[in-house]
Amino acid sequence: MSDRDKLRADFIARSGWADARESLLAGDASFRKYFRLRCGDRTVVVMDSPAAHEPVEPFVRVGRHLKALGLSAPEILAEDLAHGFLLLEDLGDDTFARVLSKGGDEVALYERATDVLVALHRAPDHGLLPGLGAYLGENLIEAAILLPEWYLPEASGMKVPDEEFEPYRAAWRACLAHLPTDGDSLLLRDYHKDNLIWLPDRPGAKACGLLDFQDAQRGHPSYDLVSLIEDARRDVSPKAYARCLARYIDMTGLDVTNFQTGFALMAAQRHARVIGLFVRLWRRDAKPEYLPHLPRVWRLFERALKHDALAPLRQWVDRVLPPPLRRIGAA
Repeated sequence: MSDRDKLRADFIARSGWADARESLLAGDASFRKYFRLRCGDRTVVVMDSPAAHEPVEPFVRVGRHLKALGLSAPEILAEDLAHGFLLLEDLGDDTFARVLSKGGDEVALYERATDVLVALHRAPDHGLLPGLGAYLGENLIEAAILLPEWYLPEASGMKVPDEEFEPYRAAWRACLAHLPTDGDSLLLRDYHKDNLIWLPDRPGAKACGLLDFQDAQRGHPSYDLVSLIEDARRDVSPKAYARCLARYIDMTGLDVTNFQTGFALMAAQRHARVIGLFVRLWRRDAKPEYLPHLPRVWRLFERALKHDALAPLRQWVDRVLPPPLRRIGAA
């Protein structure tokens, strides 16, 4: 038993679950691991997140905030912040991805997920917490730099000249000058089918359980909706897409034209980042399984670029990455 295992066993015992059976539930892309504890018919989940690498305080802070807003974040039952352990309510295994793979009602699932975002926007101060970082302006641009940094050299077969990065940044600055000021909202950042749990016995927005929110920031209210309905790894049906977009606008009362402009800008930013990210995962991290999704992300990126607010970036993409260079991952 490793030192980490001993620390976790001690935390479990102190939390009153010493007699439970432990099984590895999942790991994610970070240092975090999750274990399910079972004692008779009762189950809970242990988050094991080494404090030196992935402190659990953001998860605790945001999770309790979401619970206070009436949303289905897991209840935190016990904590050891110093060592990075949390005992969490077990929301089950029915991620949206699993339910959809078994023929679940796509429109119903996506509408409940949209209702969560509506609830955040309707909350006092749009659900914001003091001290959150801003996913706006230069932060959006630097996140999207993955496109020229990783995708462009792979597609062109050449090192990208340093002077090419500044026109890209300048194009983004020109585009983001059109970003409507609808008021920042709380962004959960990784809001998609794999991080949402279906809880059909709970009413309204509570039917959508939330798993991954420790990286929450503030930003344009369309960002999480883009993550949800323009999923990099799944084609969302036109019916579900249209219903969710209309539902969010209707229920928040936001101006349609302004929101659609913001949506196009956030879609372009997210897809530019993801295109570069998937190539980085392939080349740097030896994870080629993301490559087959690139054609989908390119289609979504190209659709966003058609919006008038994206004209400066569209011109850069057409000049530097013409259609023949957009084929990595194509069958």
